[in-house]
Amino acid sequence: MGKARTSSIPPSAGLAPSRSMRARFLREVAEAGLPSDPGPREPVTEADLAELPATAQRYLRFMRVVGRPRVWSFRARWTGVFRRGPDQPWKPCEAWQYDSRVGIARIFHMRLRYGFVMLLVRDTYVRGQGRMLGRMLDTFSVVDEANAKIDTGELVTYLNDAILFAPSMVLGPETTWTAVDEGAFDVALTDHGRTVTARVFVDERGAVTDFSTTDRYVEDPENPKEMVQARWSTPVKGLKVVDGRPVACGGKAVWHLPGGDFAYAAFTLADGGIEFDVAPG
Repeated sequence: MGKARTSSIPPSAGLAPSRSMRARFLREVAEAGLPSDPGPREPVTEADLAELPATAQRYLRFMRVVGRPRVWSFRARWTGVFRRGPDQPWKPCEAWQYDSRVGIARIFHMRLRYGFVMLLVRDTYVRGQGRMLGRMLDTFSVVDEANAKIDTGELVTYLNDAILFAPSMVLGPETTWTAVDEGAFDVALTDHGRTVTARVFVDERGAVTDFSTTDRYVEDPENPKEMVQARWSTPVKGLKVVDGRPVACGGKAVWHLPGGDFAYAAFTLADGGIEFDVAPG
């Protein structure tokens, strides 16, 4: 493994809440055409866990899924810092996201301040298609990518969200759980004919400590115009209980590249920043 470049993360102060960003985010989620009716929601039972690996069962019990109806959506707000490259300065940011199990969808908005100019980034996965869009002042596009690599990356990020916040969203026939050892299990999610996989690490209680996958793509350090497959992980900073269920309250996102580990984002869940089973919009 190369030299780590993760130690210089500043405090995740983030940006002050923006009413206009929240309104824009809610409007675009409402306009995405996502289902608002989850249909029947049977509680998760011990029988639903019986055939899963022991480590995965321990994790799901720690996350308190048994006896509760399956979560069908959640909406969250984050504050934190972000940077484009290992030699780039950290920028304060604010982020909103909406994830839905019904149709499997993820809509993520993040705003960053560059001097006096705001950059708004949208990462989306809707109806099997991913897109990454970045616009200065929400007017001038600086990045707009939509291809199979983005589709895969956005789907595995949805899987990451579910594992950290609401695992009953992926407790169904579209998901495969595989034993590794007492401290980890593998999970695979299939949607629109595409399958992504990840390894989930847990402590002795079953609490998530890290999530690692190679189903994401990053700019090639040798050729920035090309996207290359690389290992991506999201070590968890801590947990808190919201609505009677543990959720990750902070962490970072790290690329593991030949030249070293590169942490590019650190987020903290805002106070009161996550709601479960909410309709889009």
